[in-house]
Amino acid sequence: MMTIDQLPALLAEAANAARHAYSHAIATLDGTERRRTVGPGADGTETYLLDVIVERPILDVLESARVNVLSEEVGWIDRGSAATIVMDPVDGTANAAAGIPICGFAAAAVIDDRVEFALVEWFDTGRTWTATRGERSVSVSMQTSLDGVSLSMLRPRAATRPAWHELAERADRIRVLGASVLEAGLVADGAVDAFCDPGGDVHRIVDVAATSLIVENAGGHVCDVWGRPFTFDPDLSKRWSGVFASSAGLAEEIVDVVTRHAPAPPPQVSVR
Repeated sequence: MMTIDQLPALLAEAANAARHAYSHAIATLDGTERRRTVGPGADGTETYLLDVIVERPILDVLESARVNVLSEEVGWIDRGSAATIVMDPVDGTANAAAGIPICGFAAAAVIDDRVEFALVEWFDTGRTWTATRGERSVSVSMQTSLDGVSLSMLRPRAATRPAWHELAERADRIRVLGASVLEAGLVADGAVDAFCDPGGDVHRIVDVAATSLIVENAGGHVCDVWGRPFTFDPDLSKRWSGVFASSAGLAEEIVDVVTRHAPAPPPQVSVR
C-alpha cells in the first residue's frame, strides 16, 4: 500500500516515464503522425496519438503503485486507494504535435480532496516545479496592479475577446504560449505576473490541480473567475476559468475585468 511519504517519489517516477516517452515519440514520429488524432479523450476533446503514447507508460507506473488515477485521456481509474493522481500526460499537445517545444507533464497527488504534492515538468528544457502542502517559499513577483503587468493568457475566443483585449491593453507585455501548466509555473517563478483564462471556461481539473499548489506555495493567488471551487470528482467535462496571479489584489483586478464583460457565470455542464 502506497504511503503519503512515497507520493513525491511516485510523481517523479511518473514524470520520468512521461519524459522518456515524449522524447522517443518526438524522435520517431513525423509531423503527420504527431498531429494524428485517435478520437475523443475522457475530457471530451480530441486525443492525439502523442497523448496516448506518453500516457501509457505513466499508467504502468501508477498501476504498480495501486493508486487511483484521473487523467485527461483515460479518465477515472478507481483502485480503492486513499490517494488519487490527477494528471495531464502532455499539456500543450498541439504545440508538441507542431514541433513547438512548449509542452509538459503535470501531476498532483490528491488525498481527501486536497492536493498534497504537485509536480510540473517542461519536457524540452527539463525545468521542473514541485510543491508540498505546508512548505512555502515566496518567489512570485508580488505585483498587485493590473496596469503594466506581464500577463500570459489563453488565446482570445469569440466570447472572451472583449475581456482579452481590455486585459491586453492594460498590461505591459502579453504572451500566449499554449501550455497552461507551464504558464502557471512561470507565475510561480516570478517570470510573469499572472496567467489567466479570460472567461472561456477552458481549464479542466488536470490543468489546475498541480499548478494551484505550486503557485500558492510560491506566494501567489489562484482562483476561478466565477468563484467556483476546484473539485476533484471524476467528471472531466467540468471547466473553470483559472487565474494564477502574483497577489490576491492582481487576481481581483483580472476577475473584475472579465466579469464586467461576461457578468453571468457559465453553468458547470457537460461539454461532450
